[in-house]
Amino acid sequence: MLSVEELNDRLIDLAFAEDIGDGDHTTLCCIPAEEQGESLLLVKEEGIIAGVEIAKQVFHRFDPELKVEIFIPDGSHVKPGDIVMSVKGSVRSLLQTERLMLNIMQRMSGIATMTHRYQQALIDAGTKTRVLDTRKTTPGMRMLEKEAVKIGGGMNHRIGLFDMILLKDNHIDFCGGVHNAISRAKAYCREKGKNLKIECEVRNWQELDEALAEGCDRIMFDNFTPEDTRRAVEIVAGRCETESSGGITFDTMLPYAKAGVDFISFGALTHSVKGLDMSFKAAGSDKLKVK
Repeated sequence: MLSVEELNDRLIDLAFAEDIGDGDHTTLCCIPAEEQGESLLLVKEEGIIAGVEIAKQVFHRFDPELKVEIFIPDGSHVKPGDIVMSVKGSVRSLLQTERLMLNIMQRMSGIATMTHRYQQALIDAGTKTRVLDTRKTTPGMRMLEKEAVKIGGGMNHRIGLFDMILLKDNHIDFCGGVHNAISRAKAYCREKGKNLKIECEVRNWQELDEALAEGCDRIMFDNFTPEDTRRAVEIVAGRCETESSGGITFDTMLPYAKAGVDFISFGALTHSVKGLDMSFKAAGSDKLKVK
């Protein structure tokens, strides 16, 4: 299995291939090969910065001679006018890495900002509920997007299909019920020698009773009302972790958290996020001033 860094390197290589093709002819036609310069990453919108470390990987993957100086690390609160980093070296390299770095950092920072907003609201309301992401991520960018969720204060539900067993409605229906699904999952783990957590989605009280009788690490309440969620949490009574899922939004999440669930998962953190506004400008440029 590839490491996170190796996966990121593959993503970076593919992104440069689709962007640069047989050459950045705009840059090549007007910038001498020996030209040296400096560019600064300017924040233009308040939020949580994320992607600084992967940005360094982008720069060094393209041109190991680029010198990156970080002023504001990942996870920091930023405001318009803040300078996150300085990058010095070949002007051609600065121009050719600009868009990929911005695409990654703007998206990661948007995810971190949104996650922070959700998690902080749950904390301010006096709950202990944690925000979870989902697998509803941009193909190829999952590792980056899930890292952004952690930077924003949330938790990763699972990385992929390989690091946890999540028995959802289709699995349960194809298996012939919750009892069959959980028992088969446990038998599989024993047979394969795998120590995987097992989570089971339940849609009604009968499925909840079956899941508790069979035993699993976490039960997901799918499309329960806040009132039913409170009752379900009381029935579980700490025998396993609990999670709420299914169309829950920032505006509707507090009643679920106050019902006592351990986690609430939000697909919106990665599939409906707005990037944080920032730009990469030549040092000394008038456009470094935020209006």
